[in-house]
Amino acid sequence: MEILLASHNPHKVAEIAQVLPQHSWLSLHDVGFQAAIAEPGFTLYQNALIKAETLYAWRAQPVLADDTGLIVPALGGAPGVHSARYAGEAADDEANRAKLLRKLADQTQRKAYFLTVLAWIDENGQRYFFNGRVDGAISEQPRGEGGFGYDPLFIPTGHGETFAEMAAATKNAIGHRGRALQAFRAFLEKK
Repeated sequence: MEILLASHNPHKVAEIAQVLPQHSWLSLHDVGFQAAIAEPGFTLYQNALIKAETLYAWRAQPVLADDTGLIVPALGGAPGVHSARYAGEAADDEANRAKLLRKLADQTQRKAYFLTVLAWIDENGQRYFFNGRVDGAISEQPRGEGGFGYDPLFIPTGHGETFAEMAAATKNAIGHRGRALQAFRAFLEKK
């Protein structure tokens, strides 16, 4: 099946294609969609659905959109729904990580979790949601060269490595997006 993925992020496209290689994945770049999609939602579910509906209205084909947040209870749930823009609209991953480390500098409680929400609109326009969560903690400093976003800071529970230090296959097997994609794959296999 050909699926439009609501992302310009090549890391995310590659990660999803590794988990679901039996499908043909089109990124926004592949289909010439250059516009930024606003994410005004107050929840990950709202933002994922906004992205999926925007693309389905533009090009009526199966669409998968996601929104992922890093939730740090000691920071009142921040960065949460604002994870990609935590240090500002124009900030990059490094700036977001630096801000998170500054905010946690005086905290002894470093527990955190990643939550990914997938919004799926099928060929008939039906909407479905899938999610995946992984618990862990924030390291004192960035570690590892792999992954993207907060991966160099996030140590999943039961592991000593950050996501950025893990092999992609390991991260996909235990990670939040991988778990959401496994639920999505199980759903597609039942259809």
